[in-house]
Amino acid sequence: MRLEPRLIPTSTPRDPEGVVVVMHGGASRQGSPMVSPTQLSVVRMVPIARRIARASRGRLAVLRLLNTSRGWDAHHTPVQDAHWALDELAQRFGDDMPAGLVGHSLGGRAAILAGDHRSVRSVVALNPWVYPTDGGGSLAGRSVLIVHGDQDRIADPRRALAVARDLRGSATVGHVSVAGGKHAMLARHGTFSGLASDFTNTILLGTPPSAPIAEALDSRDPVEV
Repeated sequence: MRLEPRLIPTSTPRDPEGVVVVMHGGASRQGSPMVSPTQLSVVRMVPIARRIARASRGRLAVLRLLNTSRGWDAHHTPVQDAHWALDELAQRFGDDMPAGLVGHSLGGRAAILAGDHRSVRSVVALNPWVYPTDGGGSLAGRSVLIVHGDQDRIADPRRALAVARDLRGSATVGHVSVAGGKHAMLARHGTFSGLASDFTNTILLGTPPSAPIAEALDSRDPVEV
């Protein structure tokens, strides 16, 4: 069976002012390469997508991306799936439609690396699993928010900090450290989802930023919440 990425709509208004692609993480599993809509890494992004859509009051199209396969296949990565999704949405809604990416874990890494797509204006990476060199690309004209739990033992917050510092050479970057936050975002979930929603709506729609977002964009150091 041929594996392909899929877009699952959360909200698709008739005339959106922007589009958002919400991207899951999840490690690879031997013998089970297909992404299941019911796997935990996928399900945990459902309330985040819903919160972004609800906060936009019908102004944003929000869709969740199911990757071609689990994990990070060197031959076909989630970055390629993200580019496919952005191209697909450009065909649906117009090539000039501004887009935002929101990803968790490896999805956060993919969001950062796919942020150079022509339509992208905002990137949110939640507990991103990154290499320090992932910040070496140019995201000129984009706004990026990295949110990391200070108790994450799977994705190293220090790597995310290094990426944030490098990205500041080309992009507008905010970095928030969530006290007590762990990788799965079960604790402080409302904080993670709220920051993702506030930032995305602020950048794509020009809504007033929440206090933590405004502070993060003004600071070169991580803001603690």
